[in-house]
Amino acid sequence: MIGRKPVDFHLPASVCQGAQDRPFGIYLHVPFCAVRCGYCDFNTYTAAELGGGGSRAEYPENARREITFAVHTMRERGLLERPVSTLFFGGGTPTLLPADALIEMKKAVEQAWGLAPEAEVTTEANPDSVTRASLERLAAAGFTRVSFGMQSAVPRVLATLDRTHDPARIPTVVQWAKEAGLQVSLDLIYGTPGETIADWRASVSTALACEPDHISAYALVIEEGTKMAAQVRRGHLPQPDDDDLAAKYEIADAAFRATGLHWYEISNWARSEHNYCRHNINYWRGGDWWGIGPGAHSHIGGVRWWNVKHPATYAQHLAQMGSPAAGIEILDDDARQLENVLLRTRLAEGMPLAQLGPGFDSAVAQLAADGLLDKAAAAHGRVVLTLRGRLLADSVVRVLT
Repeated sequence: MIGRKPVDFHLPASVCQGAQDRPFGIYLHVPFCAVRCGYCDFNTYTAAELGGGGSRAEYPENARREITFAVHTMRERGLLERPVSTLFFGGGTPTLLPADALIEMKKAVEQAWGLAPEAEVTTEANPDSVTRASLERLAAAGFTRVSFGMQSAVPRVLATLDRTHDPARIPTVVQWAKEAGLQVSLDLIYGTPGETIADWRASVSTALACEPDHISAYALVIEEGTKMAAQVRRGHLPQPDDDDLAAKYEIADAAFRATGLHWYEISNWARSEHNYCRHNINYWRGGDWWGIGPGAHSHIGGVRWWNVKHPATYAQHLAQMGSPAAGIEILDDDARQLENVLLRTRLAEGMPLAQLGPGFDSAVAQLAADGLLDKAAAAHGRVVLTLRGRLLADSVVRVLT
C-alpha cells in the first residue's frame, strides 16, 4: 500500500464554469480514534494501527502540505479564488488532537483562501475528548460549532456500539460548549441491535433536555467488513428491523418538533435556519469543497476525487509527489442529474419540479397522491417529501430518476 503509484491529478477547465456562483467549503478529515467502534466503517485508525508513519503529531504539517497543493492546483487551473464559507473538521475524532493543532490547521486554511464573513467552523467531538478549557480555546480561535457524538443515553446501547464515553457527561460538555459561545449539535443513532423503543425515547429526551441548537439522528446501517456485521452474520446480534427504524424516526421527529426543532434534511433538525449545518447543506446542494486528509473526498464543478486512505501513505505521497489523490472522475450529465435528485430531495426546501426535466409530471402527481410528496408544494412546482416520503425517500428517488 505504501508504494502505490498516485493518479495523474489535474482539474479540467470545466470546473471554472459557474464557480463564482457556488459556495466553497473545506472538509478536513482527522482520521484518529481512541478505539474502533464495531459499527463504524469510516477511514479511522487507532494509535496501534499507525505503525509506519502518519502519526497524530505529524498530522497538522501533512494537512498543511495538502492545503498548499490545493491552492497551487486551483490557481494553476485559473479557478476563481473564493473565501471558505464553511470549514468542517470530521473524523475520526478531531478533538483527540490538542486544540492548538486544530487551530493551526484552521489558520492554514484561512491563510490559503481566507474565511468568508460569518464563516461556519465546526469540529466533531466525542464527549470524553474535550475539556472546558479546550472548548474555550477553540471558540476563542474562531470555531463556531461543535458536534458531539452522543449516539445514545443508554449505557447498554453504547456498549453494543463500542462507544466508551459516559452518557452522564453529555449535559456537562454541552453546557461547557454553550458557555464558550459555540453552537451545539448532538448526533444520535437509532436501531442499534437490542435497543428498545423505551431506550430510544430515553435518548431523545436526554438529548432534548440539553437544549442543543441542532440534532442529527441516523438509522444504524450494518456496513460490510465491520465487527458488527460479523456479529449479525453469526447471529450474535439481530439485524435492524425496518419497521422498528421507521417507528423510531417518527418518535424522534415528533419529539423534536414539539420542542422547536424542525427538520431541514431527512436526518437533521435545527432550532432556526441560523443553526443549520451550512457545510452539509453545501454537499446536498452540489456545491464545491476540497477534502483534506487521508481518504477525504472532494467535489468541484462536477469533478470528484478521493485521497489514499492510510495516513502513512498519505504522508508519503504528499512528501514525494505532492498529490495524495487515489482516483478522480468527471461526472457526466446523467450522473450529475442523479446526484442532484438524490441529494436535493433530502432537503425540506425540496427541489424545483423543472429540474427533473420533461416527462415527470404524472410521476410527481402519483407520488403526491400516494402521500409521499407534499401536494401543495407540488402544485407550486416543487418536489418536497412528506413525513411518509422521508421514510421511503429511496423509493421516491427511484421514481424520479
